[in-house]
Parts: sequence; structure tokens; C-alpha cells
Amino acid sequence: MADTTDSIRQAAVDAIKAGEDVTRRVRDVTLEALRNRRFDREGMREVVRAVTEGMAAAAPASGGTVRQVMGQAFRGMDEALTKSVEAGEQAVRQLVATGRSLADHEVKEALAGLKKIEADFVDTVSKVASSANERAAPELRALAERATQFGTETGKQTARLMAEFAFTGMELAGQFSVRFAQMASGMLAGMADALEKSAAEKRKHP
Repeated sequence: MADTTDSIRQAAVDAIKAGEDVTRRVRDVTLEALRNRRFDREGMREVVRAVTEGMAAAAPASGGTVRQVMGQAFRGMDEALTKSVEAGEQAVRQLVATGRSLADHEVKEALAGLKKIEADFVDTVSKVASSANERAAPELRALAERATQFGTETGKQTARLMAEFAFTGMELAGQFSVRFAQMASGMLAGMADALEKSAAEKRKHP
């Protein structure tokens, strides 16, 4: 079970050293790690940090260029975090549907937290770059800079969600309530299971 930072880091190393379908492999490693944690910003940052460290350790020895492999791995993380935002979106919609008196406050906090996922993602990659090896560090910095300039799929998904919910009080702490975190975790696990089943079917019927 990919539940410690060391095991997540090693899983990322293995995914990249496999040398093929790096984006999907890293996405799956990241999703598996995310589903094994409580749905919160610190857990996501920890997963991104471990996967990025694995990327930095493995990419220089992998096939193809470092830039290509790092870019594919970054996209894999981005796809996994996009799934986290989608799971959060489903949980928000359920909160809205409950109509409970606390739902409005929970929705605002949940949206504020979801909005910070992209920034946490890019910031964590940048921090890992500062201590990465000399071949991986410039590529990680370049990926973070490009993401800052042009955005990520995670950020685009979040922007679409924000456009649908008009609310005030965005400057909340950006943390998630226990109820929201539990709902979102369950939804993220369901998404990961669906991706695994789809991949298994493709392997059976290529």
C-alpha cells in the first residue's frame, strides 16, 4: 500500500524507470497515494513532494531525454490532481444538495481550499527543484515556471468550478471540513477504481 512518503517516492521511481506510458503510470501512482490519505491540502502537498522527488531521482537514468520524461511525469501528477478537484466538485454539489444550515459555510471553505490546490502543486514542485540533482533541478524549475505562466489542467478544472459558484468570503483559511473531506475521499477512490477497471479492460482487449 503506497502510504508512506518513501513508498510513494519509490513507486514514482519505478513508474518512470518502466520507460513507457510514463504519464499514466505516474498518474496512477499519484492517485493511489491521494486516495490513501485524508482529503486535505497537507496530504496533497506531501504526495506531490514524494512523487516529484521520485521523478528527480529516476528521470536522469531513464530512457529518452530528461525534459521529455519529466514533462510526462508532471502531466501525470496534473491529471491525478485534476481528479481530486473533480472529486471535490462532486462533494460540493452534494453539500449544496443537502440544504443544511451549515452547508453554505462548508461550501465556501471547500471551494476556497480547492482553489489553492494548483498553487500548492506548483509551489511544491518548485521547492523540490531547489534541492534536486543538477540534471533534474532545471527541468523542474522550468515546469513550475511554465505552469505558473500558462496554468495547469488542475487549475483549469478549478476555474470552471469557481465560475459555477458565486459566493463571498473567498479569503477563508482554505481548509476542508471533516464531512466534505470524507465525501471527497470516497469519490476520489471511486474515480481511481474506475480508471483501474478501464485500464484492465484495455489490457484484455487491446
